Amino acid sequence: MDLLADVLAVGGVRGTAGARIEAAGTWGVSWHGLSAAAFYAVTSGTAWLSLSGQEPQQLMPGDVVLLPSGTAHGLSSTPDAPLTPCTGCGGDEAMADGSVLRLGVGEVQTHILGASYDYDRTVSTQVMASLPQMLHIRADNGGTCLDDAVRLLSRELAYPQVATAFVLNRLVDILLVQLLRVWLAKRPEQARGSWLGVLADPVVSVALAKLHQEPARAWTTDSLASELTISRSTLTRRFRAVAGAAPADYLTRWRMDLAAIRLRDTDDTLEAIARSVGYTSVYAFSRAFRRARAQAPGQFRSASRAIAS
Repeated sequence: MDLLADVLAVGGVRGTAGARIEAAGTWGVSWHGLSAAAFYAVTSGTAWLSLSGQEPQQLMPGDVVLLPSGTAHGLSSTPDAPLTPCTGCGGDEAMADGSVLRLGVGEVQTHILGASYDYDRTVSTQVMASLPQMLHIRADNGGTCLDDAVRLLSRELAYPQVATAFVLNRLVDILLVQLLRVWLAKRPEQARGSWLGVLADPVVSVALAKLHQEPARAWTTDSLASELTISRSTLTRRFRAVAGAAPADYLTRWRMDLAAIRLRDTDDTLEAIARSVGYTSVYAFSRAFRRARAQAPGQFRSASRAIAS
């Protein structure tokens, strides 16, 4: 069981290549109210990233940045360059269709690929939602696969060919995983407070893998501890410290996420969905689902489909 791949897939994390920024001279642009996570990879030149309440950070060639919550931010040639809202410079359109966004006047010195990551808000066990406001990985990260992915991205942008848009979208997904790997390795103290923190704990990660593999199994804390050949108290203590919840609470959240997706996306009966997530009766499943989502399963199904339509 690849836990990260499983959570990204269930969470519906999907990357899309956005604006290809070509900047010259003095320039600055700002984005507000993004509904998806924002990503930038600097392939040449430099830029400054500004977030409210933080000192601007310089981005160098090979740097990548992820803003998981899509928080308001600005990109500019210098820390004090004036910022033009993206709605006034074509930034929204460029981010939406992956076209070139030209900023400033003169010979282009800076190239940046922008991208976005959408994810399923129905799912509570989200990787993206648990991350810090900003993840900044510098180019000098020891020759990891992230470096290779950024170089491949740079070549694709410099020499676009047939199906370049298709290639860029796939590279964006690869870049996210590589970025998370490097961040987890280099910033374990920050990762500890996020979902990714579980991957660094050999006991909790194995426990989670078992829960993810068999969500319908009649797990108890005792049976899970027995599978891991550790004591119940040790499992509970480490699970709470890393995952922020007891094993039973996490399992319930995961089951309700899986159930919510099937309620929204399929016509499966309540009986079938209940069995698939470990409940022997629709009544018990409905009670658990209502506690977790403040709606009965049928109400959730109707409401979620109304929104989708």
